Amino acid sequence: MSILKRLYASSGPEIIHPVLKITDGITTYYLTNGWDELVVGLGNSSAVMCTPCGMELAIPARNDDGTQDLNFALSNVDGQASGFIRAAIKDGREMRMELFTFTSNDLGAPATAPSRFKIKGGQCTATQVSVTAGYFNLLDTNFLRNTYNLVKFPGIRYL
Repeated sequence: MSILKRLYASSGPEIIHPVLKITDGITTYYLTNGWDELVVGLGNSSAVMCTPCGMELAIPARNDDGTQDLNFALSNVDGQASGFIRAAIKDGREMRMELFTFTSNDLGAPATAPSRFKIKGGQCTATQVSVTAGYFNLLDTNFLRNTYNLVKFPGIRYL
């Protein structure tokens, strides 16, 4: 049984620390829930400082339907989160997010593989930023990329 399964099943002395890595290709933020800064290792011999913030996560199930959305809210008291998002939208940069899970007894590497998301949208208010991100965007997969016609595929005449 992994340590995360044990922690979810029954509480132990360890604490689960979720860490969000939010990037727009230029700027990268590492955020964690709580009041204290947290130094974590990413498993590739690099350590990063995570900024504490008020954060709530609703993690989706990993299945094959098209609605695997992660919803999270961040504190926007200082305006830094909304400024970052507005600048990325204005410049047309694609925003991505990774969710790392650490336990308090081993901050040197994530307890599980990171979950990677593409940020789909959100809204900003004076006190918080609500963001929606997803594992799988079925609508943007460009279904039927190839149009099968006789000009490109003459062999389909004989089907």
